[in-house]
Amino acid sequence: MARLRNIDIAGGIRIIEWLRCELLSSVAELGRLMLTGAQAAQDALADVLANIVMVSYLLAQRLGISFDSIDHKVAAKVRLGILEEHEMEKGGDLSALGEYITARDQ
Repeated sequence: MARLRNIDIAGGIRIIEWLRCELLSSVAELGRLMLTGAQAAQDALADVLANIVMVSYLLAQRLGISFDSIDHKVAAKVRLGILEEHEMEKGGDLSALGEYITARDQ
């Protein structure tokens, strides 16, 4: 039984490491796409950004953090950024994200 438990732990660690590498790879791909400037297709950018979000959620889950917890943390960071007048709020980006999150959750 102890051997099976070690295999499960090793498999879990392998998946976490794979997700971590996938996240880093996606961030690198985002950088490459952004370097191409206007040449980068919006669809390709949306695809790589969606992958970053998805892998982040899956990595959180594997680390024992619920999807719901991540959603709450994001919403709290958005609210705090608005209150503290974060640089991203100067263009209304955080307010727009906050409104999207609120509408999505209703």
